[in-house]
This record gives sequence, C-alpha cells and structure tokens, in this order.
Amino acid sequence: MTAPTWISRGRRNAACLVGIALLLAAPAPAPSSGAPAPRTAVAPAPPGAAHARAGTGVRTLYLVRHGLYDEVDPRDPDVGKHLVPEGREQARLVAERLAALPVRITALHASTMTRARETAEVIAKTLSLRPRLSTDLRECTPPFRPVDFRVRLFRGEQVACRDRIDRAFARYFRPSALRDSSEVLVCHGNVIRYLCCRALGIEPHVWNRMWIANCSLTTIQIRPDGTMKLVGLNDVGHLPPSLQTYAAPPRAPAGAARN
Repeated sequence: MTAPTWISRGRRNAACLVGIALLLAAPAPAPSSGAPAPRTAVAPAPPGAAHARAGTGVRTLYLVRHGLYDEVDPRDPDVGKHLVPEGREQARLVAERLAALPVRITALHASTMTRARETAEVIAKTLSLRPRLSTDLRECTPPFRPVDFRVRLFRGEQVACRDRIDRAFARYFRPSALRDSSEVLVCHGNVIRYLCCRALGIEPHVWNRMWIANCSLTTIQIRPDGTMKLVGLNDVGHLPPSLQTYAAPPRAPAGAARN
C-alpha cells in the first residue's frame, strides 16, 4: 500500500532537517594554504568616537593689517610700495605684542603684496616662523553699500574680490583639527573688515562701516562647533599715539626733510 503524499513529504523534510543539523555540528574545515583567513566581526565604534578623532580644538586668528607704506609709489604693489620707517616700527611693535601673548603661535600667513610681505617678515623674525604667502589675502575692494560713486570699479572686479576673500574665509576660518591653535594673518584693511562681517554672520556689504589701523590686532576665535566670536577689533594698545595711523602720509617733495 502506498503511503499518502503528505506522509512522504514529511519524511523527506525530516531527513533534510537532520542533515542540516549534522552539518552545523561538524567542525569547520581548516583553510587551505594561501587562502584568506575568515574575517573577525568588529564591534561598531561608540557614539562620538568619530568626532573625537576629528578634534575639538579652538582656532584663534590674529588679523594684522600691514604697516604704513609709500602709497604714492607708482610701481606695482608686488614690487614697490615698500614700508616706510614708521611702518617698520609698527611691525616691530605688533610682533612684540604677539610674542608676549600667553599662547604659542604656530603659523604665519601673509598677502603677497609688498607691504604685507615686509610686515610679515618683521613679525617672522620675532616669532621664529616662516611666512606662508597667499594671493587670497591680497587687498581689493569687495561690493559694499551704500555705493560710493567716487570709487570707479567694474562690477566684475568687485565680485572677483569677494570670491577671493570668501576662499580665504573658507580656508582659515574653521575649527582646529586636533587641538587649540593660534595663527596670524597679515593682510589688508578691506580684507580684514570683510572677514569680520563674515565671522559675525552679518551682511558683508557693510564692511566699509569699520576702520582698521596699520598694524592693529583683530582677534577672532572659531569654536569646535564652527561658531565664531570677535574677541577684539582694531586693537592698537601696543602702538603709541604717534604710530596709530590709518592711511599713508603724502610723499615729501624731493629734497625735503621728512618729519
């Protein structure tokens, strides 16, 4: 007598289950020579581990406007327009101010223009650092309001200036990767004022409502979460009143004594 179909299927299913159980109970074969070893499961990293590896340092930036220079020199600003004696003294004094800070300055960046390069060179000697030059820190005139029609600039030049300073902002104004750090940027009045607006999160077009003295200190901190604090603006406490200047003096006539 033939067994019912459902009984035959049940016997086959039982045999399959017994076979699977025997396979699971048997020890795994050793890997053959040259075969990769079986992978070991790795537990997931605890929450916050990636952030700890990225670092939680505060970056402090000291923005220094260049010293007083020969503004009427007709030569290219990368060749001429050197610092005048007052400008070199301003640079020396701001270098001493930076050296006296209770922090270790790890980097010195500077615009490629002569007046900023020479200011950075004076600072570099005091801080024992080598200036790192950047074209993104060069002086220019970004868009501003209200529009001053005495300044004849093509709209394209202003936009290019804005884009260049924005690149500098993205490059330097970020949290420190591993630990607290302090860096100096030697650049120009327009650049510093625009960067301050960006750091404060206000409309950048109002940068021209501030004023920055030669070799003044502007201090900005970038916190680990990316927020920024303006710690000091246009600090000239290291300069005597006679060296607190905002624009270059007119060149003395040929043969005239300089005051």
